[in-house]
Amino acid sequence: MQQKNFALIGAGGYIAPRHMAAIRDTGNRLVAALDPKDSVGILDRYSFDVSFFTEFERFDRFAEKLRRKSEEERLHWVSICSPNYLHDAHMRFALRVGAHVICEKPTVLEPWNLDALSELEQETGQVVRTVLQLRVHPQLVALRERLLASPGHIYDVDLTYITSRGRWYGISWKGQEERSGGLATNIGIHFFDMLIWLFGEVQHVEVHASTPTVVSGWLQLERARVRWMLSIDNTFLPAEALAAGKATYRSITVDGQEVEFSEGFTDLHTVIYRDALEGRGFGLQDARPSIVLAHTIRYAAPVPVAEHRHPHLTR
Repeated sequence: MQQKNFALIGAGGYIAPRHMAAIRDTGNRLVAALDPKDSVGILDRYSFDVSFFTEFERFDRFAEKLRRKSEEERLHWVSICSPNYLHDAHMRFALRVGAHVICEKPTVLEPWNLDALSELEQETGQVVRTVLQLRVHPQLVALRERLLASPGHIYDVDLTYITSRGRWYGISWKGQEERSGGLATNIGIHFFDMLIWLFGEVQHVEVHASTPTVVSGWLQLERARVRWMLSIDNTFLPAEALAAGKATYRSITVDGQEVEFSEGFTDLHTVIYRDALEGRGFGLQDARPSIVLAHTIRYAAPVPVAEHRHPHLTR
């Protein structure tokens, strides 16, 4: 396969190095990067020949210049690791300069943005692929196969994810709901996608708590009843996590059995990239169900007395 040229938007972000590694590990070339902050020395681990920009306008001009060059020189893909609320605009930019897209979660904040992007895909002939890496995790793939072998069974699922964050979180764009989509989107989108992928379409949604630091509720899916909680508040950490000195706690049980998938995350982005480059991967419509669910949760009124209230909320 011919080497492809990539640009990366959001080079200073937490997740960007996984994209840089995936570009390298699939045998391709990072030619340009953009970030308003210039603390991007991480680029040197992957290439000393990346054109770097701190202003979008200059990055845009560079991409447009490459669009008019030869097939070997033009941009083939743009990887997007920018703040959530900018994903939509950055995907539009990439499609318009003739590049395919690999976009971090969440693809967009509002479901209707997916429709406009689908139209732009058709107009430009380019495609958007999104990072739904839990769908390629080997343990979860095996779990899905086991679940599908019992099509009539309704599972009881408990999901708890507590990832401690300091005061900076609320000051940053991640703590601003209009920019991040709130906890259900910024923290929960992968888990919601995983649940729908494993257990089928959403049939009923309840929200039991919704604050800047904790969101919790209950879902009825085709094949599961799900009680879930997401939080960045370390006071919710269970005793065993505190005793072990851990700042993060993740637990998913299916009919009382713990689902273990703590390992195997290091190269999932590379799998996503390889699939996208080979014409597969997850597109806009794959991302839609979890985007719709997170949007519903964001605007739902909490149920004052909840039958399925998460036990962590009653301590």
